[in-house]
Amino acid sequence: MLMQGRGREARIHYLDGTFRLLAHGDYVTCAITGAAIPLEELHYWSVERQEAYADAQASLNAELKAGGA
Repeated sequence: MLMQGRGREARIHYLDGTFRLLAHGDYVTCAITGAAIPLEELHYWSVERQEAYADAQASLNAELKAGGA
């Protein structure tokens, strides 16, 4: 169970297959859609760009925008 951040945005360092909390919070913001992503639902991110994505489509859009796909 993750520590509760009481409605605050977490600061995260994204790693391959996992992430490390730098500042406690309940959510991160999707770099593409701006949606709040509860940490329990965070499944997509870029290690290279250190960005979180709300879903697979947002992740693909980020790759296309960066010229990686």
